[in-house]
Amino acid sequence: MIQKKIEKLLDTLGVEIYGFTNLEDMVPEKYKQLTTGIAFMVPLSKVVMNEISDFEPTHEYFHHYRTVNAFIDHVSLRVVMLLQSEGYDGLAIPASQSVNTDENYYEGLFQHRTTARMAGLGWIGKNGSLINPKYGPRVRLGTVLSNAALSYSQPIEVSKCGTCEACVLKCPAMALSGQAWSQDKSREDVYDPEVCSKHMSTHYKHIGRGVVCGICLKACPIGKE
Repeated sequence: MIQKKIEKLLDTLGVEIYGFTNLEDMVPEKYKQLTTGIAFMVPLSKVVMNEISDFEPTHEYFHHYRTVNAFIDHVSLRVVMLLQSEGYDGLAIPASQSVNTDENYYEGLFQHRTTARMAGLGWIGKNGSLINPKYGPRVRLGTVLSNAALSYSQPIEVSKCGTCEACVLKCPAMALSGQAWSQDKSREDVYDPEVCSKHMSTHYKHIGRGVVCGICLKACPIGKE
């Protein structure tokens, strides 16, 4: 069974948390046949995350961020190769890539957090990131789209942030609205990606060309010892 083979591959590659979901009517039209989402996550280093201050990220975080992204792309490629060897189609969504168009800016080919939430890996927090019960938002996500029929996980439908606003209070760009995510809200209702991006590019150019922050991720109490 292809699902068992995918699970064995992910286990072998050291991926601890993964899930499967039905993305019918959610994927872009050109990929409408790829209705299965395979979601997985890689936790970030506690040591690296703890070194982020309330004012800026670190060079170590920038390097770690890129290294984890490269690992995610490798895992996604291996899953696609397995799918194709078994006669299925697979599309690896890049770990970190913006596909900017007139209609969609600051967005990737498909949202990792959507696949991860639908696959039961966590909920969308007030920082707009996926919150995993074990690791909080201190994770990076991977997504593979496929036409393989798998057994799907139970989606998480509501935010579990409650009244907590730790990330909102720490955001140096003031890009977070403080609203809890729900299915009837847009991304912009929760946070402003343009304000976030411009703050990073303006203030953190000396750290990885201003493309990382991580302050709101560190602030979240979920997953901390």
